[in-house]
Amino acid sequence: MRWWRNTRRSFQAAGWRGVAAQAAALAGGPAQRLTVRRADLRHPLHLRVPSTDVVAFHQIFVRREYDFAVRASPRAIVDAGANVGYASVYFANRFPDARIVAIEPERSNFQVLEDNVRPYPNVIAVRAALWNCNGRIALTDPGLGHWGFVAAAQAATATDHDVPALTIDCLLDLYALPRIDILKLDIEGAEREVCADSEAWIDRVDAIVAELHEHMKPGCLRSFYRGTRGLEHEWRHGENIVLARTGSVLEAPAGER
Repeated sequence: MRWWRNTRRSFQAAGWRGVAAQAAALAGGPAQRLTVRRADLRHPLHLRVPSTDVVAFHQIFVRREYDFAVRASPRAIVDAGANVGYASVYFANRFPDARIVAIEPERSNFQVLEDNVRPYPNVIAVRAALWNCNGRIALTDPGLGHWGFVAAAQAATATDHDVPALTIDCLLDLYALPRIDILKLDIEGAEREVCADSEAWIDRVDAIVAELHEHMKPGCLRSFYRGTRGLEHEWRHGENIVLARTGSVLEAPAGER
């Protein structure tokens, strides 16, 4: 049942405090912001219970969605669709010498992200959305909670707000990144627009780890594969599709080499 799954995940994330916060919310109380410590992290984490923060925590720290094999430590990682920063925190602890740019457009998520990455000097938090042109873009809530805010070229409702829109080549230039060793994409369907015009940046990206959202925005799969030609190796890692060049820092599973 959903309530049991949510309660179990809250316990995995925050122990009995997480269970208590989950129960209080079921009784009509507000979500609580908790601070948790893990032996594998150098600094505490912030998460909201109940919220999709708990789902993100489960994916990254329990299911270990980004625990892929590497042949060398990456120098530059872009975490696009960083949400509250758990993937960036994971990368910062695993690869302390990497420069990490964490991009998240939604205001409340970004506030938690800033608190989570503040102790890590190698992580840069950027409130923006990846897109296929630079400027401003509307951010809409399709009703999926903090997890699923969607970038759209034009606002659809009166509650929408706009944020800076950046292309990947602009991001490379803004933060003086010669190349991106790992581009993590979890951008709620915006991969369709981002990958539709990739000529200016794809040759400077060595590996992409992407969660695609064809069910939310038809055309994502076609655009993603058309825009990432040249990344010869493909495999799945959890819910993610991984594409990598020969010689990238990511180590493909034996059957995919």
